Amino acid sequence: MKIVIPWVQNVVQKTFKKKILYRRLPILGWLPNYNKKDVIIGDIIAGITVGLMMVPQGLACANIAGLAPQYGLYGAFAGSFVYIIFGSCKDISMGPTVIVSLLTYQATNGKAPEYAILLCFLSGIIQLLMGIFNLGFLVDFISGPVSSGFTSAMALIVTAYQAKDILGLKLPGTTFVEVCYNIFSHITDINVWDTVMGLTSIAILVLMKVFSSRKSNSKTLPVAETKSKPTNKIQKVFGHVLGMLFNCRNALIVVLCSVIAYWSLKFYEDSPFTLVKDVPSGLPAFSLPPFGFGNGNETTTFPEMVSSYGSGILVVPLLSLLEDISTCKSFANGKSVDATQEMIAVGLCNVVNSFVHGHPGSGAMARSAVNRRSGVRTQMASLYTALLVIIALLFFTSSFYYIPKCCLAAIVIAAIIFMVDVKAIVPMWKTKKSDFWVGLATFIACLVIPLAAGIMVGVVIHLLFILYYASRPEIYIETQMTPCGKKYLLVTPDRFLVFPSAEYVRNLVTKHSVSQGIPVIIDCLHIHDSDYTTATAIRTLISSFSTRNQPLFFLNIKPNVLSMFKATSSDEFVILNCKNDIASVL
Repeated sequence: MKIVIPWVQNVVQKTFKKKILYRRLPILGWLPNYNKKDVIIGDIIAGITVGLMMVPQGLACANIAGLAPQYGLYGAFAGSFVYIIFGSCKDISMGPTVIVSLLTYQATNGKAPEYAILLCFLSGIIQLLMGIFNLGFLVDFISGPVSSGFTSAMALIVTAYQAKDILGLKLPGTTFVEVCYNIFSHITDINVWDTVMGLTSIAILVLMKVFSSRKSNSKTLPVAETKSKPTNKIQKVFGHVLGMLFNCRNALIVVLCSVIAYWSLKFYEDSPFTLVKDVPSGLPAFSLPPFGFGNGNETTTFPEMVSSYGSGILVVPLLSLLEDISTCKSFANGKSVDATQEMIAVGLCNVVNSFVHGHPGSGAMARSAVNRRSGVRTQMASLYTALLVIIALLFFTSSFYYIPKCCLAAIVIAAIIFMVDVKAIVPMWKTKKSDFWVGLATFIACLVIPLAAGIMVGVVIHLLFILYYASRPEIYIETQMTPCGKKYLLVTPDRFLVFPSAEYVRNLVTKHSVSQGIPVIIDCLHIHDSDYTTATAIRTLISSFSTRNQPLFFLNIKPNVLSMFKATSSDEFVILNCKNDIASVL
């Protein structure tokens, strides 16, 4: 107890230091100065614009996660409030994302909503603990090639999943291969109305996205340049209006398709489109996440729910963090990103979301890009986004009845299809071919087996490549001669020596030294670190040289490496400080 109390006091003192407090509560840094009109207006415009994007995306993400539409909106507002306080990046739009929604679906296998809600809570706890204990390095195990392969596969999988709704089909399947097989097996059962509306919506959304990207990347206004001042003002207004329309394209397409679906009821008793139909009105009850639930005579316990997630219980929080931190870095303008703070923020967002029946979420790249283009100034923009979602839940859910599912699927496909990372293929091949094969293996694995397992395959394969590289250092062996004419063998490893490479290096040195029978000098210039296994191998090497009465010397050895080697070796350890010493010892 005497040890614990001082430790707790020390932790509390460190936590509540002003510098740490400002880092862990970023709101303290910008809220005191939140009184400028242009800043407030910028946040309101950005928040409303993203909110108009969030509502249809939330509905679409719920569909991807295998949940009723309202759950996508439940997870779209609470996290936004939390991110205002704890978020470190003003551009981030916290809420449901396509990647995390798909991982949620595969982890829960489309079971009862309680599974997704509990997964949201557990993901948040894991992320929070990772932030508290500085375990962010775990995210670094998901390398660029693995991430690229996973993202590209995920884009195709989501497209295949949403193609079911585009075609008006209700089919099972958890992997890309299964879904594609089932679609082609039932291709004659497609709903022509859904298909035409879905494909048309995709075409419109893609065109609007392309024009929006060109506009944002161009310094010129979208109309012909003229020298008169009135025309420049018209250009400016027209540019802003056009930009807002492009940014709100998801909401526009939902409204347009819903009007068409509603209008079709004048000619048909039942709508020819597959509709979202009833969405409960009002806000969800604030309650603890389900640590078990009953369904009729059956009761599902907490351990049963957790075990059903499999590797998803780790993959969902890890990739949720990876998506958020990657998005933060893309908007950081070269500044460093506080990954620990983002882990804490995302973790708290998911924990709070679980109390309002939301499913796991993250910082969405597409919404964050719209946030940036709309002129966001602070994290307060998330407040207006959340309020718009709340208004939609309170007053507009009856209008959601007429939203065609093919329209929501089109929104997802139009956004996700650009995530196929084709541009990375050639650079990976030219940079390092092993990276290309890792990316390809991850891509194929994610298509054939569930995503969570697929990305683990990619991580393991890349680690095996790294271990093989570590176990086979480049060893330069040269026969040299002193000014006096005495020959010796100079052995130079090109990197640090650790346990995977210990035996390889020992065997190689032994082979060349026995065949030539001359003194051997190991140049340790590039050996900056080592370990017990290598030190033991060096001891064996010294012993074998001593038995053969063959001289062995160590040149340019670092003090830390020397202490490791001497810990297992005896006094036969002979060190040379520089090449000038070689002639004197030989």
